[in-house]
Amino acid sequence: MVYAILGVDEKNQVLTTYIWYRQHWTDEFLRWDPSRFDNLTQISLPMENIWVPDILINEFVDVGKSPHVPYVYVDHHGEVQNLKPIQVMTACSLDIYNFPFDVQNCSLTFTSWLHHIRDLNLSLWRQPELIKFDRSIFMNQGEWELLYILSHFQEFSVKSSDSYAEMKFYLVIRRRPLFYTVSLLLPSIFLMVMDIVGFYLPPNSGERVSFKITLLLGYSVFLIIVSDTLPATAVGTPLIGTYFVVCMALLVISLTETILIVRLVHKQDLQPHVPDWVKRLLLERAPALLCIRDRKKFSQSRTQSSDISRQVENNDSTAKLNHYGCDDPREGESTGFAVHTTGSPLTHGVLREVTAIRQFLERRDEFRGVAHEWLQVGYVLDVLLFRAYLLAVLAYSLTLGTLWSVWRDA
Repeated sequence: MVYAILGVDEKNQVLTTYIWYRQHWTDEFLRWDPSRFDNLTQISLPMENIWVPDILINEFVDVGKSPHVPYVYVDHHGEVQNLKPIQVMTACSLDIYNFPFDVQNCSLTFTSWLHHIRDLNLSLWRQPELIKFDRSIFMNQGEWELLYILSHFQEFSVKSSDSYAEMKFYLVIRRRPLFYTVSLLLPSIFLMVMDIVGFYLPPNSGERVSFKITLLLGYSVFLIIVSDTLPATAVGTPLIGTYFVVCMALLVISLTETILIVRLVHKQDLQPHVPDWVKRLLLERAPALLCIRDRKKFSQSRTQSSDISRQVENNDSTAKLNHYGCDDPREGESTGFAVHTTGSPLTHGVLREVTAIRQFLERRDEFRGVAHEWLQVGYVLDVLLFRAYLLAVLAYSLTLGTLWSVWRDA
């Protein structure tokens, strides 16, 4: 009868169990007639003074802290009862792939180490159906839950010698995942959701980069904290460890995408014009394919930037023709007089300064138009990469859900 699951050591593959062990056998040399001994039907004897079967557990790996019970009960029919609680430390092949939703199946094999089946045979005291779901004394408040106990009797032989009898019990236990779900899964899910929400920050602001870096650092600290909680074995890696690694990789990809977008839309004085193929691909076709609401705005911005470029070229040609300054015939007609310039050096200096200021303002407007074009390209590219990132996260979530469903059905 299983009383408690004291510990499961995944690293050393050891299960520590506390059981109530009940053993009965008949010794024909310990019979007496109660009428000859004042109707005495039962006595207790020291275990060292009688024969005790050498029943051992094959999976035994270490001595547990079991209380010592020095006596056994013997009745007048020669039936001996050996009742004692024992702490068992046994080897068990633990599968931690589905941690913390894992179910473990560990065996306890009772057999005689010296006696053949002709000398010592084994049988169940109770029926297997009664043993299977007997949780009457099990402490059900720990990390592990006892599902059922399967029993199986078999004979085996070593090197074609005489057969031995063994009784094998399979302890099927399940881990309670609530603690690990709250402390491991939910914080990771919240950080991934915040990473997705961070895409709604404007791409031309530096706050998104700092926000993504803060999330990445927070997730790194989170992994350091939970590293002691995850089971460590040389056999394999739990699925939740792979989940954390992929989430870390997704955060790195998100930060890389943000850095590229911010670098693309960053305003520079010598930023070149947007290539025509980029305009056709990202400002005309991509908004239609991505169902972006402001695609008319993108086409208008492209038209305005081309108008600005043509205007700058016309202004440059006008400035070359009017090397003295700003003589406009229409302006003279409207005012009724014409301005005649003199050849003084002061006038030439003033005109040169005015022309330089005008060219500087026109160049600044041109730079603003180019920067606005790159900003629109950055917005469209940001939407495209965000949706690709969102599809990757959804595909990853569906894959994990499918793996967990398949494992649960199996």
